[in-house]
Amino acid sequence: MRRFARAGNKVIFVNSISMGLTSMGNKDFLPRVTRKLRSYAKLARTTDEGITVVSPVALPFYGSAAARAVNRRLLVAQIGALAGNRGLVHPILWIAIPTAVEMIGRLGESLVVYHVSDKYDANTMDHATDPTLIRRMHERAIDAADIVFYSGRKLLAEASRGRERSFLLEQAVDYAHWSKVANGQLEVPPEIAGIARPRLGYFGAIEPWLVDQELIKRAARERPSWQWVFIGNRSRGFDIENLPNTHFLPAVPYQDLPRYAAGFDVCVLPWETEQPFTSYGSAIKVREYLATGKPVVISPLPEYESMSDVLRIGRSRDEFLRLVSDALEESDPKAASRRQASVVNGTWAARAEWISEMIERKLGEKQEVNLETSPIVS
Repeated sequence: MRRFARAGNKVIFVNSISMGLTSMGNKDFLPRVTRKLRSYAKLARTTDEGITVVSPVALPFYGSAAARAVNRRLLVAQIGALAGNRGLVHPILWIAIPTAVEMIGRLGESLVVYHVSDKYDANTMDHATDPTLIRRMHERAIDAADIVFYSGRKLLAEASRGRERSFLLEQAVDYAHWSKVANGQLEVPPEIAGIARPRLGYFGAIEPWLVDQELIKRAARERPSWQWVFIGNRSRGFDIENLPNTHFLPAVPYQDLPRYAAGFDVCVLPWETEQPFTSYGSAIKVREYLATGKPVVISPLPEYESMSDVLRIGRSRDEFLRLVSDALEESDPKAASRRQASVVNGTWAARAEWISEMIERKLGEKQEVNLETSPIVS
């Protein structure tokens, strides 16, 4: 969206309206409600690129038809007013969550793009909405969309609806932002520099069901000198918080993350990938890790099997630990360059250009159809 805005397009970015609240018994119920209320208080803001970012007020109860009807009115009123104020006429509607299907056909849009980035109906950890309802919304969005993008190969391979309108949109990387880690000149923040080495670094979502805690516990026993560094918003319910070699740091701004990564010895993705939901992941951070040139050890994900020549993929806990040891002893002087070369052309700018061409082509096709079916007035 930043690339589109820089090219002169008007962009309104709507922060996630969620797929519903977690159950009240969830340890993160109150913190998530608090975060959502804080986001509502920010209203709309404008980024340096000119993007309008808004966190619209919506009821997080998608299991109720009445609540969905209220949300339709709330969202149309808020987003419609913003679009009107910013001169958006017949906008392109790009949705990336099933619950946003309620907006299709309500903003006078010229084109609908549905971006599928997760196996939505398999996510029963973040919300309490009925998976069957989520699946129905997902199918409605596919049927209504002019273009469907899938951010992972496994997601696309299993798609059965709308195949003729479906495309793989691989994750990308801001290569210039991350590649500067390799020159060794970034100043490592004191929060990282103060941790003993070797440091195994991770940034992003930190969820008890996502991180392989048994792997970390085992490493604490068998490799007590390894220091695990997790950076990001951490949910409650972790069993590894008090381990002496496990460090949790709060989220830091994106522009500062390369300085933190510069202090890692190995970049890791220790995910619990046996979970159905997680196995569909296409973690952007893997490409960002590679762009730094640092050794990378990940849990197995179908999305990255094709990059096994530059990634160390631990298919068991034994293998994961062995591969971290191997990465820490890496002596090949060309290995870092090979990792960077694997992602140098997969930039967001390249993705945006490809998407733009596809959207222009689809808009042209729709215009031709409209002309062919328009009544002739004499």
